[in-house]
Amino acid sequence: MRPMMQQSQATDGMATERARLFALLGRLLIAAPDAHLLRALAALSGDASPLGKCYRALAAAAAATDALRVEREFHELFIGLGRGELLPFASYYITGFLHERPLADLRVDLARLGIERADGVAEPEDHIASECESFAGLLSGVFPFPGGAVAAEAFFARHLRPWAGRFFADLEAAEAADFYCAVGALGRMAVEVELAAQELPV
Repeated sequence: MRPMMQQSQATDGMATERARLFALLGRLLIAAPDAHLLRALAALSGDASPLGKCYRALAAAAAATDALRVEREFHELFIGLGRGELLPFASYYITGFLHERPLADLRVDLARLGIERADGVAEPEDHIASECESFAGLLSGVFPFPGGAVAAEAFFARHLRPWAGRFFADLEAAEAADFYCAVGALGRMAVEVELAAQELPV
């Protein structure tokens, strides 16, 4: 029984780390980090793995900026005068238009999962930050849907897999991106890890 228990604990630990990563991505993509969060990010460390290197790059980027500069960067990337450099919505990436079928499909699944949009949030639910937060909540059990792990995998496959990798690659290469170049690289690697995990035999 001990090996099975150790395997279960390891699996739970991996789910927790995945949830933390996607929760962090969601937080950084819904609003620019403040000075307190930048200090916390600057203290991140990472190992020699591809994901660990992305954490180290994010720490270096956080240490090299400040709250005012990253707020301006966030505005140029996602808000702009009329629109930002990037449109971080599933509908746009999948269909070329906003408020299309991917948003409708997502709303059906969110209702089934018992996940509601937070009060005061104006962005449509297919914003990359909202999708990352929903995935993180399913992984961590914050959204206590029965069979949470299976639900999380299905959510990723249906709502993040078709477009999130392309978005993060675009963010990594965006003209206005400095600090957010590192966020894009971390997000791209996170998606690649999830894709690789889903290809493993059960």
